[in-house]
Amino acid sequence: MLGGMIHIGIVGDHDPAQEAHAATEDALGHAAVNLGLGVEPTWIATDEVGDPPDELAGFDGLLVAPGSPYRDPEGALRAVEHARTADVPLLATCAGMQHVVVELARHVLGVEDAHHAEYEPEGATLVVTRLACSLAGQEQEVDVRPGTRAAAAYGDRTVTERYACSFGPDPAVVDELVRAGVVVSGTDGEGAPRIFELPDRRFFVATLFVPQVRSTVVHPHPLVSAFVAAAEEAARGDEDGTEPAVVVRRPDG
Repeated sequence: MLGGMIHIGIVGDHDPAQEAHAATEDALGHAAVNLGLGVEPTWIATDEVGDPPDELAGFDGLLVAPGSPYRDPEGALRAVEHARTADVPLLATCAGMQHVVVELARHVLGVEDAHHAEYEPEGATLVVTRLACSLAGQEQEVDVRPGTRAAAAYGDRTVTERYACSFGPDPAVVDELVRAGVVVSGTDGEGAPRIFELPDRRFFVATLFVPQVRSTVVHPHPLVSAFVAAAEEAARGDEDGTEPAVVVRRPDG
């Protein structure tokens, strides 16, 4: 018997031919079945996210999907800001993570003209830049930082993940984000950030890799499962009218 129906908004410009998009819905299903839940995913195109983002009201969680350049990057940024300020569980992967960086730079660091290099805005401060070597199609190990939400989900110190990106956070903005309270909970072998999280939110995790493509029925992806579990907890809290406790996890070391 299913424990409940979880409503997940997937923000992105849906392309059924794109592997990561099909895998996103599948991975949510894998996680839900494993948790004894039902899940109803709904795609919201980036150019359908308004200001204010009323289209996102009522979702138990938001997943910002791969697939940049988005039709409307500002719509994706409004979705990230909504999740952060309203404390809606968020999982942002690949291009989603890149837009999390832009949103945090604008609204947490106060860099009003922060932008993403893929859109080539003139005169903007580029906080997401082209990687020296594209990661598209590569699988690499990720070192997970103990004491973080990512570590609690994985239960491992080192994991292997697949990438589909050619852009990533500019190193200069990473240092500023960390000083502002953003936790780098996963890195590559050279220490470059691969997972960001906000420890004072129900669930706010962004990955440069695409975890959903490695999810299977037998082995649901642990980050997707943790996200769905957080969405279910948020839904239960909303139903009984209580505010869930916000747990601040301090990374070890």
